[in-house]
Amino acid sequence: MDEKKSYSEYLKEKFPPKPGFIERMEALLGKEDAKEFFDICYTPTPNSIRCNTLKISVVELKNRLETYGWKLKQPFKDFPEIMIIESSLKPGELGKTREHLLGYYYVQEISSMLPIMALKPKAGDFILDLCASPGSKTTQAAAMMENDGTIIANEVSMGRIGILSSNLERCGVMNTIKTRKDGVALCEKILKKSKFRFDKILVDAPCSGEGTLRKSPKTFEIWNPNMIKKIASVQKQLAIAALKILKVDGEMIYSTCTLAPEEDEMIVNYLIEKFDIEVEQLNLPLKFRCGVCEWEGKNLSPEVKKCLRLYPQDNDTDGFFVAKIKKISNKGCEI
Repeated sequence: MDEKKSYSEYLKEKFPPKPGFIERMEALLGKEDAKEFFDICYTPTPNSIRCNTLKISVVELKNRLETYGWKLKQPFKDFPEIMIIESSLKPGELGKTREHLLGYYYVQEISSMLPIMALKPKAGDFILDLCASPGSKTTQAAAMMENDGTIIANEVSMGRIGILSSNLERCGVMNTIKTRKDGVALCEKILKKSKFRFDKILVDAPCSGEGTLRKSPKTFEIWNPNMIKKIASVQKQLAIAALKILKVDGEMIYSTCTLAPEEDEMIVNYLIEKFDIEVEQLNLPLKFRCGVCEWEGKNLSPEVKKCLRLYPQDNDTDGFFVAKIKKISNKGCEI
């Protein structure tokens, strides 16, 4: 790499966005805002962590980390466990401290914390985390529940189950049962074999990853509209299956780390059409934009406006999508 060239410029040359991707983002944001989106995608996200309150208090962790000379910011009054490290760190430094190895904090991008902040798990809840690895949201839920209640943490990949297990153990999580099964198959088996239904469900669905470009510029290379359509089909089946095993009056978070409406609002819109649900208004401590109600000539339900879109240029985070769904009745959920 030319020493005179910044790393951001190097990434822009090595991983240029495809014309089709540029067109889509301009359709969502307009040309000027889309340019801001692409510019920030070639810069790293700030280092952020979440204090694991199962093992240590926020005050004690902050005091310990400040002895390393770290400057810490707690941006959200209602969530003091979330901290941004404003100091410059050496590569790998964040994961090498004694406190990290002991599970006192979890390295987690702020956008990744939003689904559990929205779901608001509490002690005694029965929760399903349908696509759980690596465990960032599972460990966050367990901390908010104070290890009381039960989380079913499901993951289809054996390799990723190992990562999930390691993170649960490091963080002292004791209220979680791990399962390894295709998400749709797991939900269908519970639906057919049991009358048990969950209080709350998280479907943090696998996605095309448009929101994670700051972490993985290679996503620019693999992006294509056919992949979006294929993944959207999987996401829809996961969301449908999960909704069927949610209690009436229970709540489900559907979230992705992408900005493609096919994977976001259009999935929620399908649920609105087929089931008796309500999209709930969310109030989270970041700048959000409302859900897209029209895409490529298709008009969606006005209810999807209540979904939240997090763009990286608005908060210096990754991109994210969050929808909170309340189940009103069992209409459409019959076996």
